[in-house]
Amino acid sequence: MAERSTAAVDVADNSGKEPLTAQAGKATADGADDRSQETAEKDAPNTGGERSGAEPAIATPELHSGHKLARRYRLEECITRLDGFSSWRAVDEKLRRAVGVHILPADHPRARSVLAAARSAALLADPRFVQVLDAVEENDLVYVVHEWLPDAVELTTLLAMGPLDAHDAYQLVDQVSQAMAASHREGLAHLRLTPGAVLRTSTGQYRIRGLAVNAALRGITTERPQRTDTEAIGALLYAALTQRWPYENDAHGLSGLPKGVGLLPPDQVKAGIHRGLSELAMRALVNDGATASRQEPPCTTPDELVKAVAAMPRIRPPEPTFSSPHEYRGPGYQQGAYGRTPLRPGPAISQPVPMPPAPLESGAGRALKWTVSALLIAALGIGSWQIADELLGRGNGRGGEQQSSTTEDDKKNKARPDVRTGKPLTIHSAVDFDPFGGDPTETPQEIGKSHDGDLATYWYSDWYASSDFGRLKSGLGIMLDLGSVQQVGKVDVSFPVGSTSVELRTAADSTGVRPTTFTAFSKVAEGAGMNVALTPREPVRSRYVLVWLTDLPRDIDGKFRGKVSEIKVTG
Repeated sequence: MAERSTAAVDVADNSGKEPLTAQAGKATADGADDRSQETAEKDAPNTGGERSGAEPAIATPELHSGHKLARRYRLEECITRLDGFSSWRAVDEKLRRAVGVHILPADHPRARSVLAAARSAALLADPRFVQVLDAVEENDLVYVVHEWLPDAVELTTLLAMGPLDAHDAYQLVDQVSQAMAASHREGLAHLRLTPGAVLRTSTGQYRIRGLAVNAALRGITTERPQRTDTEAIGALLYAALTQRWPYENDAHGLSGLPKGVGLLPPDQVKAGIHRGLSELAMRALVNDGATASRQEPPCTTPDELVKAVAAMPRIRPPEPTFSSPHEYRGPGYQQGAYGRTPLRPGPAISQPVPMPPAPLESGAGRALKWTVSALLIAALGIGSWQIADELLGRGNGRGGEQQSSTTEDDKKNKARPDVRTGKPLTIHSAVDFDPFGGDPTETPQEIGKSHDGDLATYWYSDWYASSDFGRLKSGLGIMLDLGSVQQVGKVDVSFPVGSTSVELRTAADSTGVRPTTFTAFSKVAEGAGMNVALTPREPVRSRYVLVWLTDLPRDIDGKFRGKVSEIKVTG
């Protein structure tokens, strides 16, 4: 089993979770958005609650690159120093991975609230949020350690390149609203959900950083947390559609709306915007009378926004575009001066092109031609004789044995039902299966995401040092219970990250209880890729089906990890 982290606080062990981390390089730390954004955000209305009051300036702890916390976290680069706290990119030397760290003096007036917010966020353990790994008070310092996403990109960076297309904007509002609805059901609000707090991973999934912690670091509170976060999601969608911030003040590297015109719908700011998404953004931005002239009711909570998104027709991704192939130019095609093709069409060149004379046929060529002709005539004669013999044999009763055998096979095929029907089979339950590990399971709390019908969610394994499971085991996987013995015609498996090698194994149809050993399964198909169709040569009957991973892809943190976003079984 891969090495697990031991957190220094009484929070749920997150080491089995996917290391979701903040952005690499010059990206800002969790909750410590771009330095240039800080001043602009103070003037931007409705972007994250209200500060708890004026506070005296507090000296930031004097730390430097190379400083080590808890003899484990080595500071690498300071990202932000603000209001008495600093945010760093660091290295967890125990698990050899990059992390982010927020550091405050223990006597900071917000130290207690930051610790409480970090511990609450860690208990949520939702992979749609950047996870809090550690929250400690030690040596007159309070520090919060969170995950670091080296390959993720801030929404701020994406919007600097232009507005998102309709499909990407739809995915943004869908995923972020679902994540925030889940956090509010657990009593956790963000209150500072800006473009700098939303990351898009290399797989197209959106991750939210700074849940509860961002607001606590800055002393932001509000009496209407759900409405505040809902308006923030509406602002993100508005910016994604228009590349404009939906208020008069410029913020987050985006220009605000013209002064004095009020909050214009996105489709009035920019042509060609999806009307349904424009309406959705306005329903979420319920302040300033934005919904006064519309028939649809406003969305005041993330859960209401989730329902509004679900009621929309699904927006499909744009069709891929392919460059047209170069026009083929035959041997007689004439180029322009100096051997270059004219850039613009012009009058055809009337000068005839001399063609080389046809070669004279040699004696050897004539002999070869006659030889080939003779062979073709002989072959036709032999074929005709065989056809005639077959017809005569049938008339004389010969060949009856073969005909009878064929007829019997046809009867058997007709009597046997068409077992490969393509009909979806219900997965009654699933468990992660790791018979060769020190622990019999990997991440059982996430197993339902492997067959929930949502490609945006996934089950994931622990991490390993190499694609062959660090040479610790031959594989691991997910065992499906179909409820009863079924004909298994095909199993489709989707992986969210990288090409994965996978086998389909089934238990004998006489197996009545859930198998506990690997030898109880037999391999019936195998494949590799991100979307793999595992089709046995012949349909098999089984109740217990094993999706067995044999080679893992490299994850975004450099480690190797198995992930399964969707499994579908058909008969």
